[in-house]
Amino acid sequence: MAEEKKSNAAPTKAVTAVKKDDTKLTFFQKVSKWFREMKSELKKVIWPTRKQLTQNSLIAVGVMLVSSVVLWGFDELAQMLVRVLFTLAG
Repeated sequence: MAEEKKSNAAPTKAVTAVKKDDTKLTFFQKVSKWFREMKSELKKVIWPTRKQLTQNSLIAVGVMLVSSVVLWGFDELAQMLVRVLFTLAG
């Protein structure tokens, strides 16, 4: 049987926790920090191309038009039913 070699791993470094700054930020410092964080997050966004934006916008407008026609149809049907009930009730 072959001898197994034991690997001597380098000792791991102790993990030190990041200290939080206990000082309270002023209003303007908070606003400034918020804008910096927002800017860094916006850099991570994958923005759509003009073609994708146009396609998605047309799909959204089409869905809105279809749903508005369906709602209009239900409204007309409900109006007809109410008129029939009023004429029958007298």
